[in-house]
Amino acid sequence: MIGGGVDDKIDSLRGARRLDSKIAEITPPRVKVTRTRSHRWPLPQYHSEHAAGADLTADLDAARELRPLERAAIPTGIAIELPAGFEAQVRPRSGRALSEGLALVNSPGTIDADYRGEIRVIVINLGDAPLTIRPGDRIAQLVIAPVARAEFAESEALDGSRRGDGGFGHTGR
Repeated sequence: MIGGGVDDKIDSLRGARRLDSKIAEITPPRVKVTRTRSHRWPLPQYHSEHAAGADLTADLDAARELRPLERAAIPTGIAIELPAGFEAQVRPRSGRALSEGLALVNSPGTIDADYRGEIRVIVINLGDAPLTIRPGDRIAQLVIAPVARAEFAESEALDGSRRGDGGFGHTGR
């Protein structure tokens, strides 16, 4: 590998500092946020000490009702600038998924480091009754993660493995 080993690449992506071969501290990436609408809902926030996802809020002028199986792109009122080497994943919130059937159509949704537009969350009502999204509701969570970009190489054949081409439940229940 040119320019250092695998550990060096991982450390630089994660912003980790190594001490005696153990990660001593992980420096969180700095994410710039700009508002795209006039409302002043909170910026993404973590709601517990070890939460992986920061909550995104619905930036709506009025409540939006979703019928069962109806989809909508809900604005968040923010755009972000991620550092190179990171992505943001938009994921559902488990409580609303369980209690109301609020889910995300493309989960996780990926926000690339070079995207600068408003974040909109594509939701769907998988419940059996209409649900309402109100202005300021927490509708999804944002997880920031390092990205590894692969080098794809065409090959005439793939090396074998124990699994082979088994998929879609091949290991049983």
